[in-house]
Amino acid sequence: MEFKNVKVGVVQATPALFDIERSVDLVIEWLEKAAQAGCQLVLFPESFIPGYPRGLTFDAIIGRRTEKGRTMWLDYWANSIDAKSVHTTRISEAIRKSGLFVALGVTERDPIGGTLYCSLFYFDQKGRFLGQHRKLKPTGLERYIWGESDGSTLLSFDTDLGKIGGLICWENYMPLARTALYQQGIQIYLAPTADARTSWQATMQHIALEGRCFVLASNQFVQKTDYPERYQADLLDEPALMSSGGSVIISPLGELLAGPLWNEEGLLTAELDFTTLAKSKLDFDPVGHYARPDVFQLQVTNQPPMLRV
Repeated sequence: MEFKNVKVGVVQATPALFDIERSVDLVIEWLEKAAQAGCQLVLFPESFIPGYPRGLTFDAIIGRRTEKGRTMWLDYWANSIDAKSVHTTRISEAIRKSGLFVALGVTERDPIGGTLYCSLFYFDQKGRFLGQHRKLKPTGLERYIWGESDGSTLLSFDTDLGKIGGLICWENYMPLARTALYQQGIQIYLAPTADARTSWQATMQHIALEGRCFVLASNQFVQKTDYPERYQADLLDEPALMSSGGSVIISPLGELLAGPLWNEEGLLTAELDFTTLAKSKLDFDPVGHYARPDVFQLQVTNQPPMLRV
């Protein structure tokens, strides 16, 4: 293991809900802020493009779909992002200028079939699109608007900044999904989310301690008034504060390095000291001296090997 310090940033921001053009503008604005802060890696929240549609039902009724729901779906679909689109090209160019390694939470539109996926787009410091992790199991009503992925998108990257990978929101409650990443030797674990409960903090701390890795968790800050006027009537029963955030950065020993950040937008930054990774393995290593491979083995279908970039 190479001992080094890596400065990372976690974006907690308000998305431009249902607006792809403004969404891309916001990504670029936050990239500039992260670069000015001296970050080398930056993480954006789950579905920052075009926003996590918290509180909306898409008029879902078991056994029946409605025209209202299809119209709302069309709006969300049209403002989602295609990995090979002009919008992704704009983001890639901005990343190239910033010199950052970027993980960007999006709702991705499959160009072949049109299915939407909750995805984490990865870009290297030259702005090259490296690939996407698609959420394995959308939660609750998310399953109505997002498709499921498989092991082929359990991506991880061996970079000059460290070994990087991540899971989205409640995928982080899936023990075997976490272990699939630990087996790759993850050092910087990314957890974009839409979960603003205080209990989420315990989950992030647990993963840092369990995986003996740095954990970066990023959430949106959203108020009801941030939604388009056309959807305000659908949110009558929702609170004024839709998502309070809770973004955080945690060390491999469970210590808070930055955050949690509540009730506002902001950029959390922290210096990751890689000597801490080595120190943390003294008494626990989930895929080393604490693994017991004579008792337990995990086989993951289609998981690609860690990609060197």
